[in-house]
Amino acid sequence: MIGYVTLGSSDLQRAGAFYDALLGELGAQRFMNDERIIVWATGPGAPMLSVIQPHDGKPATVGNGVMVALAPGSRDKVDALYAKALSLGATDEGAPGERMSGFYAGYFRDLDGHKLNFFHMG
Repeated sequence: MIGYVTLGSSDLQRAGAFYDALLGELGAQRFMNDERIIVWATGPGAPMLSVIQPHDGKPATVGNGVMVALAPGSRDKVDALYAKALSLGATDEGAPGERMSGFYAGYFRDLDGHKLNFFHMG
């Protein structure tokens, strides 16, 4: 159902390096990019994640209550990718753990302050 998610960034090169390293762990690579946007995907027809410089020219801001959830496929991968995000400069928003029966997640904020998580059901 989700085609892509776009996050604003005021430093596209820095955001690009962060997501190249982090999303590369999921097998994603840059699918499209130009001077304003970078888009990653794991393959044709798969959901995509992008960072973009806002069209209005104003600084990017973080949406209050907005979060992007990524499903890497296992609890071990949640743990590993959460740790990778922090090693790349992300900040902790909730260490990996079971939040409710069958729902395991680790939360972080990227270099621009956007909230994301890696999660696994089961």
